[in-house]
Order: sequence, then structure tokens, then C-alpha cells
Amino acid sequence: MDPFTVDRRVVITGLGAVSCLGTGVAAHWAGLLAGGGEPAEVPLPHLNMRTTKMYLVDRAEVPAKPASHAGTELGTSPRLAVAAAEQALTDAGLAYGTRDAVPVVLGVELGNADMQEVRRSAGRTAWTTLTPAAAVVGAAIGSRAALTSVGNACSASGYALTIALDMIRAREAATVLVGGAEGITRAGIGAFNRLGAADPVRCRPFDRNRAGTMFGDGSAMIVLEAAEHARRRGARPYAELAGAAWSCDAYHPTAPDPSGDQVVRAMTEALADARVSGADVGCVIPHGTGTPLNDVVESRALHRVFGERTRELPLFSLKAMIGHTTGAAGAFACLTATLMLRHRQSPANVVIDQDPECDVWLPQERSVPLDAPAVLVNTYAFGGNNTSFVVRDVAPQEAR
Repeated sequence: MDPFTVDRRVVITGLGAVSCLGTGVAAHWAGLLAGGGEPAEVPLPHLNMRTTKMYLVDRAEVPAKPASHAGTELGTSPRLAVAAAEQALTDAGLAYGTRDAVPVVLGVELGNADMQEVRRSAGRTAWTTLTPAAAVVGAAIGSRAALTSVGNACSASGYALTIALDMIRAREAATVLVGGAEGITRAGIGAFNRLGAADPVRCRPFDRNRAGTMFGDGSAMIVLEAAEHARRRGARPYAELAGAAWSCDAYHPTAPDPSGDQVVRAMTEALADARVSGADVGCVIPHGTGTPLNDVVESRALHRVFGERTRELPLFSLKAMIGHTTGAAGAFACLTATLMLRHRQSPANVVIDQDPECDVWLPQERSVPLDAPAVLVNTYAFGGNNTSFVVRDVAPQEAR
């Protein structure tokens, strides 16, 4: 029977997370309410750089398996992805042996690159074969469906979510496992240090003293499902992934377009795709990396989209709590938006000395009630790769 004939919505039925806040969705939400994590020194030898801190997953919580895939040793990122994937699938009620037709779409930036560094430091040949992250997750969960890795930098899992949404809308799949994962890599830390875009103190978006971003490692995974398919198997959704849009600045390899035109376009088209108005949005999770230009451009773009309401619209600065998880950032934001809708609140932000050029509302003293039905999420990346998407609540009688 066609699972799309009655209800064309795409809903979220499973969540999984591993980050500096702990393992599991409950730990993630509790960590946000408690004020987030703190950066720590990266456990890599000879890291002679200005910024050597990250928001790190407790190394005792990094899974030891899978240790390899198709003869290739696996580093932190794919192992975190497998752990979060298993959480999400279990949460959705999809046991091993029932996942053959579940595609995987995974956003990554540097993927298994840390294994090159491990091998080199051990005096072994540094080169290893290419191992697409989605293939590792697919093999681990028992999928025989399409396995897609998305690698467009810091918006990778945002793009992955829109691809998964399109797959279900196009009737290519009834259920998709989607998310992102990143581990510690010398290459990533070194690149941002070399660009002068790494803050030595912490990740502090919209702060007048911000000096760049600071990375975090972890994985967030989400089960998307055709709403009618979920209903027929008795799965109760958290929320709906209601709409999404892409755009591209094509302005500069690393800097955002100061005009913000394509950022505005992504937000506007995502709202239109979701069939919601600006008044329906109760909170925005901004891209908000902490780089000087990004935060100003995004703040101005929000004013163009929401107008006078912008100063009364709460923003939740997620990266200030878990760091910039690069390829996993969009997935973590989607998971967080889903939990906000479930708990009907936006947690208090990390206290900052706000930049007056970033004229947006970042509630810092207490959590803010979430009364509107939708949360807007932005993810941007080098090369001007922008995506925005809308997470919307579901009717109380069908929600978890």
C-alpha cells in the first residue's frame, strides 16, 4: 500500500546524539538546560597552534566499534555516527533486521581523516582507502538501500536533511536515516588556525569580542519518515520536518556575501516550502559560528526576513554550547529544534557581551516559552553553501 496517499507530511520519529554534553537525547537536552559544555585541550601531540581547544566528547564515551570497514581502520567520526544511528533507529522502533529499505544520508566534513594522523604518528603509511561515512553506517545498521555521504563543509548535514526530505516526498523511500558526524582532526583545527578563524577562548557567537569559531565533535542522527507510514506502524512522531531550501552565494571561498541576499533567499524559500509565515516561527537556531562577518550578516538577514518582529524573536545559539560540529551542525540543530518543540521552551543562551551590530534577541537569563508552532534553522558553509529548514510541531494527539 502506498504510504503517501493519505498524509504527505514528513515526520521525525527517532533521535540519537553523542556530543560533549553526553550520550543520548536526554543527556543532550539536560546539558542545554544546564548551560552547555566547556572547551578542553585537544588530545593530539605537537599541536603547535594558537587555538588548541575543542568541545570534546568524553573519550570514554567514544565507541570502540566498528573498528574497521571493508579493510579500512575507522576513526572517531564514523564510530560516533554508528552509535548515534543505533540510538535513533531504536528510538524509532526500527529493530535490526527491519532496516533493509532504509537509506542513509550523512553529512560529514573531514570524515575519517583522523586515521591518517593516527597512522602517521605511529610511523605507518598514512594513506588509507576512501571510506564513505554513509557506507559505514549502512553496513552497521543492516541497510541495503541508497547510502549517500554529503560533504559540503559546515552545511553538510543541513543539505543531507533536505536530500532526505526530498527522497521521501519523491516516494523514493518511506523512511530515511539522516544526520551528521565529526571527530577530532589536526587538519580541521589547523585550517581554521591558518585562516585566523579559530577563537582561542570559546565559541561565542554574537559576542563583541568573538574571534572566530571553536570546533566540537560528535554525531546527531534523525529518523525521517512519511507520516502515513509512521502512523500505520504505530510510531508516534516528535515533530515534522516541514520545509527546506538551498541557495549559494558564489561570492568567496570562505567569506559570506556581505549583502546576505542568498541567506535571505534560503530562509524565505524554506518558510514558503513549509507553508508557514514568519509569525509561526517561535525561535531561530542561527548558523552563528562566532566569526566576525558571519554573525553580522546573519543578524541583518534575519531583520530582512522577520522585520520589526526580529527584536522579539528568540535565537538559540547552539554552537556556544557544543562548539561548531561542522558537518554535523545542521543535524544537531534539527535535533535541538525538535526537542524545543517537544518541551515547549528555548533554553537560556550562554551569557555574552553582545555585539551591538548583531541586533537580535538572545535570551540569557532564563528559558523562554515556545508558543509558536515552528523553529527555523540556518546552516551555512564555505563557498556560500546555504540551507535553511523548518521544524514544526505535530498535533498533540499524535505527538510523543
